[in-house]
Amino acid sequence: MGSNSFRLEIGQLQHGRYRRVDYLKETVRLGAGLDANGLLTEEAMLRGLACLARFAQRLEGFPPLVVRAVATQTLREARNRDAFLVRANTALGFPIEVISGREEARLIYAGVARLQPSTATRLVIDIGGRSTEMILGQARVPLRAESFQVGCVSLSMKYFPGGRYTEAAFRAAQVAAGAELEEALEPFAARHWQEALGSSGTAGAVSELLAANGITDGTITPAGLRWCIEQCLRLGRIDKLNLPGLKAERRPVFAGGVAILYTLATHFGIDALLPARGALRQGVIFDLGERLGVGDGEDARHDVRDDSVHELQQRFNLDMTQAKRVQILALKLYAALQPAAAGEARRELGWAASLHELGMTVSHHDHHRHSAYLLAHVDAAGFSQSQQRRLAALVLGQRGGLRKIEEPLRDEGFAWQVLSLRLAVLLCHARQTPAAEALSLSAQGRIATLACSPGWAASHPRSMYLLAEESAMWERAGAALRLITRP
Repeated sequence: MGSNSFRLEIGQLQHGRYRRVDYLKETVRLGAGLDANGLLTEEAMLRGLACLARFAQRLEGFPPLVVRAVATQTLREARNRDAFLVRANTALGFPIEVISGREEARLIYAGVARLQPSTATRLVIDIGGRSTEMILGQARVPLRAESFQVGCVSLSMKYFPGGRYTEAAFRAAQVAAGAELEEALEPFAARHWQEALGSSGTAGAVSELLAANGITDGTITPAGLRWCIEQCLRLGRIDKLNLPGLKAERRPVFAGGVAILYTLATHFGIDALLPARGALRQGVIFDLGERLGVGDGEDARHDVRDDSVHELQQRFNLDMTQAKRVQILALKLYAALQPAAAGEARRELGWAASLHELGMTVSHHDHHRHSAYLLAHVDAAGFSQSQQRRLAALVLGQRGGLRKIEEPLRDEGFAWQVLSLRLAVLLCHARQTPAAEALSLSAQGRIATLACSPGWAASHPRSMYLLAEESAMWERAGAALRLITRP
């Protein structure tokens, strides 16, 4: 769900090969519907919802496990995105994830690297509606991935209002793009890469235009981009921009896209930008395939989110023994409460338990709050912003009062996850593993019961005191955690 267009790609991964089954694209211009206050207008939301409803018809019958929907810069910016996502999830029939700029860049590179393999060091550029991603990589490994808040929709709206083209407007647009991209000059300098590729709509549109008019063979060059700008200035207005090879739906954002491309070419020494085969949508499919264990090695399941969790543990110097202790116990307790829980819910709880002490590096006091903040804002490959917020809410609820997570606690599944994590943290508070056979957890309706053996209860008075406090907290939150001693 991009800022300019929504795309649906259905693909098949088998024996390391990719085959497109179907592809749908609609120009929605969601990014053009952000008002001065950063709110999506109702008109823009309705355009998006109508498109998603049509996509839902094509996805009818697909199991949720094999469908992934991601949204990019416009929904990263929109202040009312949560309200829109509630409606959008219903229209599509599948959950929609908002991904960070760096995650978008990583997935773009994954799509390009798989569909256009090479051992050369590459610069991959993707100009979207409201953001531009730049990735430096070799083979399938992204070495540096960044996202910048400048895109063909936002630049066209600001510097070419009413569809009028002037030299002053192009100069101003290039200065604005250059200012946003300036911090990338050193890490993405020409000496760091051997070839440059342009992914997705803007680069593809300019490439087709140059080829159709015999300017180049489709290679995007500084001279070719100057020709594009000259045609805009010669014709003067968007309604006259009827050039061979330029599709009608691309015209409203063409000038902004060309201004960004020309800025990139001149500032980063790009003499030749080749159109890339892969893009974000294929990268999402390849990433999903790895999670499900299909693709190159069909028995080698790999989830990059596990790598990110381990990297965060190392970076923030977590007590790995305690993290594992809490994770094992939390998952055991959750299995007792929710034996039929979805695999993704179990994984989220496991990741939250593994990272529950992330904030210790900031301060031991209220470390759960620091942990939650870090989890919500850190760049973690593989995770969407939506999922990081869920993990942050889980970690925030690991201790203390429950009012701070009152809203998400209304979801029963989330409540059981929180209870499992809180009990695991509490029972492992002495950094020792409690005797598994001495404790058992069960649920009936929304009432959880923790049963302790008489011997354990007598020998762990501090734990019993904390459990009694925990039971009282759940009662104040309108839920029930009963403590009993087994006969």
